[in-house]
Amino acid sequence: MYRTHTCGELRISDVGKEVTLSGWVQRVRNMGGMTFVDLRDRYGLTQLAFNMETDATLCSRARKLGREFVVQVVGKVEERTSKNDKLATGDIEIAVSQFKILNIAKTPPFTIEDETDGGDELRMKYRYLDLRRKPLQRNMILRHKVNIEVRKYLDEQGFIDVETPMLIKSTPEGARDFIVPSRMNPGEFYALPQSPQVFKQLLMVSGFDRYFQIVKCFRDEDLRADRQPEFTQIDCEMAFVEQEDVLNTFEGMTKHLFKVIQDVELPDFPRMPYAEAMERYGSDKPDIRFGMELNDITSLVQIGAFKIFDSAAYVGAICAKGCANYSRKQLDQLTDFVKRPQVGAQGLVYVKYNEDGSFKSSVDKFYNAEELQKWAEACGAAKGDLLLLLSGKREKTQTQLSTLRLEMGNRLGLRDKTAFQPLWVVDFPLLEWDEETERYHAMHHPFTSPKEEDLAMIETEPEKVRANAYDLVINGVEVGGGSVRIHDQELQKKMFQLLGFTDEEAQEQFGFLMDAFQYGAPPHGGIAYGFDRLVSMFLGLESIRDVIAFPKNNMGRDVMIDSPSPVAKEQLDDLYLKQVEKK
Repeated sequence: MYRTHTCGELRISDVGKEVTLSGWVQRVRNMGGMTFVDLRDRYGLTQLAFNMETDATLCSRARKLGREFVVQVVGKVEERTSKNDKLATGDIEIAVSQFKILNIAKTPPFTIEDETDGGDELRMKYRYLDLRRKPLQRNMILRHKVNIEVRKYLDEQGFIDVETPMLIKSTPEGARDFIVPSRMNPGEFYALPQSPQVFKQLLMVSGFDRYFQIVKCFRDEDLRADRQPEFTQIDCEMAFVEQEDVLNTFEGMTKHLFKVIQDVELPDFPRMPYAEAMERYGSDKPDIRFGMELNDITSLVQIGAFKIFDSAAYVGAICAKGCANYSRKQLDQLTDFVKRPQVGAQGLVYVKYNEDGSFKSSVDKFYNAEELQKWAEACGAAKGDLLLLLSGKREKTQTQLSTLRLEMGNRLGLRDKTAFQPLWVVDFPLLEWDEETERYHAMHHPFTSPKEEDLAMIETEPEKVRANAYDLVINGVEVGGGSVRIHDQELQKKMFQLLGFTDEEAQEQFGFLMDAFQYGAPPHGGIAYGFDRLVSMFLGLESIRDVIAFPKNNMGRDVMIDSPSPVAKEQLDDLYLKQVEKK
């Protein structure tokens, strides 16, 4: 056999045993008449000892081993004279009596260490080497553990794991589809699923009652830290449920995962309406670990003194506690921050509420101390605090203030990665108006049901209709989202009409779903978690890339296998496709 034990298994109680280990050479240390080799596998690291006096030939051979050579060794477990309390195997070493090189290795392009000298692109190119590093292996092991716990929990709740198709029909809603040509059906195309949405609804029509799937999804959209062109969802659906049934079930699952994975007891999840989240935090995924809420002071500042404020639809402020001592340099940095294209503000107004009770602001020549005092009181500011103000269109300015709030939270150390504050954001608008296309779009997707009490407005004031939709937010991150679905054919038709579909277009795209509703569709709803995002939260990572074994880079490329890549003309001919020069 190649091994009797792993490299992380042996302890002081094993002294005297004859063992066989196999693994990768981490490093070789020559110490006079002794040579020490650290042997590594995914379970840990064990020190091998070679003595020139005992066996000079064997020791000389060991000195020629290179990093990442794959070797098998046989030897006796001995107690180390110089112990390493940072290693689980640090009390022992193997006095090697024989070894065999199973495979030689080129010197890797970066060090296979916890802290490596390889840059992102280099490590992406040699991802199979990067995955040998303990931090990434720990990530993959934790991902596996979360996967298992999700399956256990949902199985105990009566959910059935059902696979849905990967080759489906392209639909116009949401992000761009990845398109797959069909050789057997010339001129026709499949799409890779952005989610299993319609299939899980059809499973409810089929009577499966409770479905789940840990499933790959695909979106051809611009990338960022928490997005990849292919990603994994925990996808779930339930029949004969109302919104609270779904929220309670998956609040329970989230609490279970945090307890098992992190040993963290989460509190009950508050429910916050979308309108309240936007008003208080300027975001539909607020980080409620800290205060610094938005304050609407439009009426207080619009007194005909400052043209920029007077012409704004909204003037909002946040109060940064204890920051009145900020220097001009720090304030200039904040101004530069809000002017970045990602934020998009024109400028920043500040008010220092000094410890002596005086005020110092960037608008001193427009407002007196008495007026600034009213601002401070409206924002709950005390002596020593700093007010930061932005103005403009209401929703845009709220979003800008939200970004500034998070930046201040980071600067002040208020966003503790070891503290978790979950909430459900509910009562989203059903529709949002798009100025460019001059039509409504579904804020979530076209299968989301309106709230029953708002149905009367769907013809006359559709923009006021709230959706039976909900997002699970933890620490300012949208971990999951879902809705109670439309299960009535006529209401689904009305929804498609509101979204600008003709009856013919709706039938062509989604006729199969509306047809299914004619055969007894139960009330149903569901949710999907971003699995990669959830795992990265457990690990305190900003990017999901390091919890995915083989991710794409920021351009959507796999630099390891050089994909996407051109295909041969013969393949294109088989698919009746012609390549067009990029303009």
